[in-house]
Amino acid sequence: MARQVNERQLSVLKWVEDGCPAGVWETSSYKTTCQAVQNRGLVLVSRKGGQWNVDLTSAGRHYLAHGTYPPPGSRPRKTQAAAPQPPSPRAQEAPASARKPSPPPQRRATFTEQLLQELAEAGGQIVKPGSGPDSEKWPSRIAAARRSGRIPETKELYGGWCRDGYEIKLVDIPAWRLAVLEPVPVPARLTRPHTVVRAMQNEQQPLGLTRPVQGRALRLIQALITAAEAEGHSSSAGATGFAPTSHRRRRASPHFTITAQGQTVGFLVLQEQDRTEHVATEKELADAKKHSWIRIPRFDYTPSERLRFVLSGGQPHRASEWSDAPGHPLEDQLAEIAQEITLRGEAAERRRLDEIEAARQKRIRWEAAMQDARIQYAEAYRFRHFQAQEAAWRHATGLTEYVSAVRTRVEAMPPGQTRTEAEAWISWAASTVERLDPLHTPPRLPDISEPRADDLRPFLGHWSPYGP
Repeated sequence: MARQVNERQLSVLKWVEDGCPAGVWETSSYKTTCQAVQNRGLVLVSRKGGQWNVDLTSAGRHYLAHGTYPPPGSRPRKTQAAAPQPPSPRAQEAPASARKPSPPPQRRATFTEQLLQELAEAGGQIVKPGSGPDSEKWPSRIAAARRSGRIPETKELYGGWCRDGYEIKLVDIPAWRLAVLEPVPVPARLTRPHTVVRAMQNEQQPLGLTRPVQGRALRLIQALITAAEAEGHSSSAGATGFAPTSHRRRRASPHFTITAQGQTVGFLVLQEQDRTEHVATEKELADAKKHSWIRIPRFDYTPSERLRFVLSGGQPHRASEWSDAPGHPLEDQLAEIAQEITLRGEAAERRRLDEIEAARQKRIRWEAAMQDARIQYAEAYRFRHFQAQEAAWRHATGLTEYVSAVRTRVEAMPPGQTRTEAEAWISWAASTVERLDPLHTPPRLPDISEPRADDLRPFLGHWSPYGP
């Protein structure tokens, strides 16, 4: 039985029926859905002359009209091949134009098409079992799907092993990667250099570069700083007169910095080196033969005219290094570097706002914990007062029984000085017991004083009484 189409697939079918009007879909994900319903025989997708087209089939029109697939008898069915039979006279008399042409064989969906359909139906994420005969093939299959050219332009296909097996995701490409960047113009001459560039010009060897590349490097920096300040960023000069050693190239102090929304991005401008095979001299050969600790270098390194920008600080998005490449000089990459500065600043601002919100939420939870601790402290204080009253009552009851026993004994004594003194003691003891007995006064809740920090600590769990 054919599966019913879901709501999204039905909306795409209606869109195709309306003539594929523009402006309905924000992304090209509808192409994946069209591919899914094509596998069910409802539409026909074609790519002629580089143009993507889709049309309803007779089955698709029947489904839109009745909500079901056409009856089985109305669709071509595969039959087993039979032995050829001699044509009947009636068949021989039938003209060729009256014969119905056999339907074209349906194309089998490729693995990529099946995967995209499965991802579309699963919401963009599926997990394949981590065991079985196909488990080791998934990485190569995902790589082949990426190369197939069928992944939508606004999507990316990811695959990786997880605890439950091999996870496959089809996610949207970030908007900043799809943005069309305006080229950053590089001045032909430094007629009005920026203060940062002027500080570099005042050095004897700006940035530690050789003279043939100094002018170009300063013009690139001028263009980058100008583009950054146009976006509202600020810049400042660093250690402008040195070149880091080879083992500290990416950890050295920056030549200049650009600050975007509080995030400082450091820049190192490096000069690439050309490597050539070293030809040992006679002296080197003789010294190496004479001394075992001498090593003849394998390569010679000479400064080239290629430059490299190394960025530090903030959250990387596109990359952290840009360099001259054949057919792609740094001049053509300045727009990406400028965008990277903005992206790192925006990420830092989001992180700062998230930290503020997290601190606010943490203080709210702490204040709630403090309020609950005060309630628990008051209840514990009342209970301790209640226990003290019960203990005082028991103590007074015992004293009352003792005074009654003494009174019984004294009443049997003959009159005299001893009895008079005993009766005086009984009178004092009875008044004292009455004062100690809590039942001689109406019960009331005790007055609870403001608790100290140490009083609340037992009721706060992991929280501190002094702040969040």
